[in-house]
Amino acid sequence: MTAPRIECDLNKIRHNTRYLVQRLGRRGIGVTGVTKAVCGHPEIARAMLDGGVTVLADARIENVERMRRAGIKCPIALIRTPLLSQTDRITQGCSDSYNTELNAIHMLASSAQRSNRVHGIILMVETGDLREGIMPDALEGITRKVMNIPGIALKGIGANFACLNGVAPNAQSMKAFSSLAREIERACGFSLETVSGGNSANLPWAFGEESSGRVNDLRLGEAILLGVDPISGRQIDGLFTDAFTLVTEVIESKIKPKNRKWPPIEPVTAGGRIVSDQRQLRQSILAIGLQDTDIDGLTMPAGLTCIGATSDHLVVETADARMAIGAEVFFQTNYSALMRVMNAPSVEKVIRNREPCKLVRLPEQSRSSLTVARATRSPTPAWAS
Repeated sequence: MTAPRIECDLNKIRHNTRYLVQRLGRRGIGVTGVTKAVCGHPEIARAMLDGGVTVLADARIENVERMRRAGIKCPIALIRTPLLSQTDRITQGCSDSYNTELNAIHMLASSAQRSNRVHGIILMVETGDLREGIMPDALEGITRKVMNIPGIALKGIGANFACLNGVAPNAQSMKAFSSLAREIERACGFSLETVSGGNSANLPWAFGEESSGRVNDLRLGEAILLGVDPISGRQIDGLFTDAFTLVTEVIESKIKPKNRKWPPIEPVTAGGRIVSDQRQLRQSILAIGLQDTDIDGLTMPAGLTCIGATSDHLVVETADARMAIGAEVFFQTNYSALMRVMNAPSVEKVIRNREPCKLVRLPEQSRSSLTVARATRSPTPAWAS
């Protein structure tokens, strides 16, 4: 098998999705599966649907179109504020979109009417993260205007947390958002179908003791894909953290000077030279770089220390022994690294466990150490057909 590659275990995606759908369902909260980190990969999207989500969401219309071409017919929402230049594509590919601008909503309405469609609108509300959103005191007026635009259907409101400024949701902010939803319903005389309270950062609140209020939906990507809390980075109990494994290959392995000092180059000097302090290191170069992923988002396996990275190379120091040329090295990724690697055309995407099978137990330690010198994998859980 070639490297570099990113391997995805669909059974772990199905398990994480099913666990979250069932646990949140007991609180009256549905799950929208967010596919943007995997570029709308159709097989990963279907694994979310296998796990129980009924609605998908993405931030890029190109990803939505990729899923549609693959035959995915469920409702798909666009969760980034629509581009005016893409409104026809959005109304053709998306059942709904999350909006903050009346101009965009009018354009979507005109596009929907031209194609004899009705496009769903969810209004995003500013709740403190200071990214996208309508200010709360302007929401009622905009809601009344949107209700009267033909070609669209106002379906609900949404909030966002912990994306731009790391503002974490808490009981007070979620209670305020529920109160806002109720105020809009009373003022405008109808019930909101969707009150989307946020993303994976909302799970500590959603699993807590506080009432969920009017919130009946969360948009989950990171928790399903990586099994972690986006704010703390810690594993969420009951979820796999290793559904994705990035695999790369050793292309150089040498003993090199520990510290390299390049003296200043004078105009008359042809070039610099390496001055060593005589200490040496076991250095290996791996065939992956900044073009492929976010190096800071990789979990360094035991025995490896990152020295640095360039566009095509990751340079590491090995603690014990020089690594063999051609040896494979296994990494786990955070959300940023996963997004980058799924976008990298030179990284092969390998899908495992296409056919669902029953998960019987979680591994004792999902984020287990990966012994790189021997190129061994983390323990895999037991599966039963």
